[in-house]
This record gives sequence, C-alpha cells and structure tokens, in this order.
Amino acid sequence: MRAVTYDSFASDNSRLKTGDVPDPKVGPGQVLIEVRAAGVNPVDWKVMAGGLDGMMDAVFPVIPGWDVAGVVRGLGPDTPEFAPGDEVMAYARKDVIKAGTFAQYVAVAADHVARKPAALDWNQAGGLPLAGMTAQRSLDRLAVGEDDVLLIHAASGGVGGLAVQIARDRGTRVIGTASEKNHDYLRGLGAEPVSYGDGLVERVRELAPGGVTAVADFVGGQLDATLAVLAPGGRHVSIADNTVAEHGGHWIWVRPNGAKLAELAVLADRGALGVEVAGTFPLEETGAAFDASRSGHTRGKLVITP
Repeated sequence: MRAVTYDSFASDNSRLKTGDVPDPKVGPGQVLIEVRAAGVNPVDWKVMAGGLDGMMDAVFPVIPGWDVAGVVRGLGPDTPEFAPGDEVMAYARKDVIKAGTFAQYVAVAADHVARKPAALDWNQAGGLPLAGMTAQRSLDRLAVGEDDVLLIHAASGGVGGLAVQIARDRGTRVIGTASEKNHDYLRGLGAEPVSYGDGLVERVRELAPGGVTAVADFVGGQLDATLAVLAPGGRHVSIADNTVAEHGGHWIWVRPNGAKLAELAVLADRGALGVEVAGTFPLEETGAAFDASRSGHTRGKLVITP
C-alpha cells in the first residue's frame, strides 16, 4: 500500500517520504479500514519531532496520523461489531508509534471505532475523532451545563470550534478567544468572541463581571489569564499546559474510545455538531499540511486524503 513514513525523529519535514509499504496485519478484535480521510493534528508533527519520546516508544519507519475515516475492508478473528463495507471513523492512536493513518489502509481495534455519521462527508468525519473527543473529554471533566459560563482559549481552532458546539448543545454560555477575522465564525457557532492578547482579562470581565465558572485552554500559555478570570470555585483544564495541575486544574489527554466517538456522531446527525475543514492534502503533500498546522493560524481541520 501507499503511505507516508519517516525513518527518524526530525523537527522539520526532511524525513517525510511517500512510498510503498507492507499492508497492515489485522489481529483479533481489529478492523482493516480503507482510509478515505485522515485528520492532521499538531500532535502528528510533535511526535515526529520526538516530543513524546519520553512516554511512548517509536518503531521506525513510522506512518504518522491518529485520525481516520474510511470503509471496513477486513476483520480480524472474533470481531462481530462490524462488517466489510461499513463506513466508520476512529481515533486510532496505538500504544506504540508505528502504524498510523496517513496510508491507504490501517488496522484499528474495534472498540476504538464508531460508525461514520451520515451528516458528515469523508473529510469532515476524518477530521473529527481526535479533536472532537479532546473537546468532549475537556467538557466532561469540567462538567459544564446550563448554569455555567465557559471561556475557551483558541475557540476557532480545530478543537475549540468543536468544543463551542458541544458546550452550546449542553446549554452552556460560551466566551471564546480568537483573532478578529474569526469573530463572525464564532458568533455563528453560538459563542461570544473576544480578541486574545493584551487586555484579554479586562475584555472577558466586561462580558462576565463575576468571572467565568470554567475555562478550557486549547493553546497553552494562558494560565495567568485563566486564573485571573476564573470565579471562586471555578474549574479549568488545558490540553497544552501540564502545569495547570499545580493550580487546581486538569491536564487533558484524550483516549481512543469508540463509544464516546459514537456520541459525537449522534450530535452530528442531529445537526448539533459540524466540522470546519480548512484544507485537504494528498499523501505526497503531508509536509505542506504539517507546515499549515505549525503556523497556528488554521481555522478548523486539515485533512489528508490518500
């Protein structure tokens, strides 16, 4: 099969190449997915740079990618949950960095897989799993509901835009940080936009004089602002700053879970959750997709289309 690989850690795209590799083996309880779309996430190029080497083993050559949407083409032994031809999606992170989703095929544990929502096209479904489940896990940990005012740092990004929609579906009032050009986008999702940067605390306090009851940080470097706007007894999480745990917060690290992903599919099919796709790239242009992700100015999701 065709796949993108890298044969050593690198902080740039110099080790990326596209070529033929062996088809994946399909073990007990696994499904073989023909990849139609695979979302790009910052963790993909951070892993390539060795950023997770302290906690996860890598076996080279590595196929990057943890998101997938596609069609079931094969089943391992004792895998009754799915059948060939099923349209599915998954957050396909494995315990070892080796066989990712930027390829024509990938084998994934069946309990990490959910059926693709009919309301999303392939590119949208391919961009949903990691970002959507990260947003979902963050909001579950915060336990936000109708009585909450939630501040989302980086609300127009891939995770942030999904978090706005999930929170609004739960009846939560949402204030979201973004650049001016993305304010109308956030209003369309149901959030109250504020510009990030100098004066952020004052701008948030104008909208929520008593402070916000919850904060979700999806960019990092926001701890001082978070603590300054948080109401007494408020809760906060971050996906990018593990020091929040020293200040009463939680560092979020999403886990593969097909049942939780299926909850997002239900939201999508009833029109409560959409996925903004910022751009698509063939396998051969994975480096360009990584560069776009590294820029930090992408609204929505970038997607690889094998």
